[in-house]
Amino acid sequence: MLGKIIVFKFSKKTNQKSLNQFCKKFYGQETSSHGGKYHYRRKGLLDNIPFIKLIGGVIIVSNENSDKLIQFLKDYDAEFFVRDVSLLPEDEDILSKTETI
Repeated sequence: MLGKIIVFKFSKKTNQKSLNQFCKKFYGQETSSHGGKYHYRRKGLLDNIPFIKLIGGVIIVSNENSDKLIQFLKDYDAEFFVRDVSLLPEDEDILSKTETI
């Protein structure tokens, strides 16, 4: 089975506020309120998509879910590269779990 490896980065000129907003919407965020009394998670795009994170800015997804991520990266003007990769059996197991397209 083939998947997609997506490598992305932002320009050094990108301001910190935009990067923080991207991270919250892409990865999600653990947060709390009232001095830590209440804890909850704000969901991000990757909460609904099975993925394998290799290192920062490098993820592997199934072919079916790659378009959604690519569009998200375009919306934030990220520089990115996409290539097909052959998945190992254990990668296929991870990426086939409850995929949402």
